Amino acid sequence: MKRIFFLLILFLITAACSQSERTILSVKDLTLKNTDVQAKQDFPANPKITLSAIGDILIHTPVYRDAQTSGGYDFTPMFKNVAPYLKNTTISIANQETMIGGTDFGLSGYPAFNSPREVGTALKTSGIDVVSIANNHTLDRGEKAIEQAISHWNAIDMTYTGAFKSQPDQNDLRVIRTSVGIDVAFLSYTYGTNGIPVPENKDYLVNLIDEQAIRSEVKQANQVADAVVVSMHFGEEYQRIPNDYQKKLAQLISDAGAHVILGHHPHVLQPIEMLQGKNGNETLVIYSLGNFLSAQEETYRRIGGILQVELEKDRKDGSVSINQPAFIPTIVDYTPFANHHAGTDFKVVPMHSSLQEEVIPEQKKVFEDIKHHMSQWLPELRFPSL
Repeated sequence: MKRIFFLLILFLITAACSQSERTILSVKDLTLKNTDVQAKQDFPANPKITLSAIGDILIHTPVYRDAQTSGGYDFTPMFKNVAPYLKNTTISIANQETMIGGTDFGLSGYPAFNSPREVGTALKTSGIDVVSIANNHTLDRGEKAIEQAISHWNAIDMTYTGAFKSQPDQNDLRVIRTSVGIDVAFLSYTYGTNGIPVPENKDYLVNLIDEQAIRSEVKQANQVADAVVVSMHFGEEYQRIPNDYQKKLAQLISDAGAHVILGHHPHVLQPIEMLQGKNGNETLVIYSLGNFLSAQEETYRRIGGILQVELEKDRKDGSVSINQPAFIPTIVDYTPFANHHAGTDFKVVPMHSSLQEEVIPEQKKVFEDIKHHMSQWLPELRFPSL
């Protein structure tokens, strides 16, 4: 049973004002990945699902060059070691930080990214169900790259949020319906787009942070879904502690009624805590999930992780609680070039299962530091055992 497997793992271990007019509900039916978990006719007293979240998929040039094959690009091997953690939760979400506009636009890395479409395919194959695509790189290669990326997300039946191809597309609220009767809505916003202006009358291309819009949209999402997950692209790059603005926004989102807040942009991990909304609700926030896959080389920029939580719905009053938060630290492993820069054989590996290889210097000590860092405001946070 998936729930048992999830518990065993635990044991072993970001909008324009026009968005407030959303009235259309777009529902994607998603049965549990392990159909033995629950039969639809045999709901428990309180149904439960599990959610996984990973950080920045930041496809620098060395990464896509490493994925090149004779017939295109294959990123799937890079996720092989972490795919089981994503496949064995009910819903998994990633922050796809680079547009997958494909080779028609010419591939590029930093500072103006455009990635192969096959990145999306690899995420789908590895268990990802939702991608957040509102970030400071959304407009890097313009409107056409966004349209091409969305075309591929649609082709592979991947739910995306935060950037859209049209106003009607933006108006569609992304909701995933699970077979046990818990519906989850996904929203996404970014602080900006690296100074690139949003084209006139095309605010739908990217959701910018707008406090009034966020309040309104979280409220609307709660009217049509049981739980609301909000991705926020905010904070300061390479800072391991959230700033006051991040904490203010997180509290605002909690007060609006969100259940989970997923932070992105700093490229390093920032701690997790449980907030209490003004109506007494609880909101789990991770201020930054860090890099999941990138070619950044500094130790803490190579460390990301998988957040896992259980969402439980009270059948009597419909409220949703967040239970058993867990975090699985990960490392980007690669074979460096002779000049010691990130080179080839990129892969994401669980930190606890790669201690023998010492992917990074003093890995066990760093693992313990990450555990303390991530749980300093949430002592009950679980980690894998060594």
